[in-house]
Amino acid sequence: MKITFLGTGTSQGIPVIGSTHPVCLSEDRKDKRLRTSALIHHKNKNIVIDCGPDFRAQMINSGCDRVDAIFFTHEHNDHVSGLDDIRPFYFRQGNIPIYAGERVIKALKNRFDYIFRTDGNIPGTPRVTIHEINENFEFYESEVIVLNAFHGSLPIYGFRIDNTAYFTDVKTIPESEYEKLNNLDVLVINALRMEEHYSHLNLSDALAVISTIKPRRAYLTHISHKLGFHEEVQKKLPDNVFLAYDGLEVECN
Repeated sequence: MKITFLGTGTSQGIPVIGSTHPVCLSEDRKDKRLRTSALIHHKNKNIVIDCGPDFRAQMINSGCDRVDAIFFTHEHNDHVSGLDDIRPFYFRQGNIPIYAGERVIKALKNRFDYIFRTDGNIPGTPRVTIHEINENFEFYESEVIVLNAFHGSLPIYGFRIDNTAYFTDVKTIPESEYEKLNNLDVLVINALRMEEHYSHLNLSDALAVISTIKPRRAYLTHISHKLGFHEEVQKKLPDNVFLAYDGLEVECN
């Protein structure tokens, strides 16, 4: 299995439009972050986690020419607003399978009603096949473990496939979920900034979660410019913890 980090930034991305913050002015490509999303290549299938406003650019940057499923963590704009850009995949493949909770599916239908219409397809629009999830499910003979977490007070999903778990936009993980996170090779989890935040883990929060779960490797994502320069922050992290960056490819055991 391989993870490609399509985007590792927050809802505004880095650089933030018009910002003169030093990180936003950085020329290091690792400090330039599209909105958070990932591509998981597993058993010859391509799974995209979240489909935000940079989806088109991310597909071009990654060279991805087929999407076998989109898994949604939650319904916020930076995680869903690129759904219309699945059109080239739909034109080649047919309906694109999406996996999401009931609340997220309802939000997608409200926002992209033309994609979900049942009274006939509008020419030129994509179509999806809906898979509503609230518990573990099977995807091409692999079990996907649904991980429950909270983004502030909003319930959201993470996903575990084999020995890899992916979270984003997490603030708290219920104690009951930790037993699903044993023996991980790779943990992906968000780390917004140094300062406390009401709905996201900051760096110290994320490191505490990593210390509890004890994965062999951990990668931090959903990073804002307020975390600091990539290279400077990386030097301060434990040996098995890494700042993800756009385009990073990680092989998972």
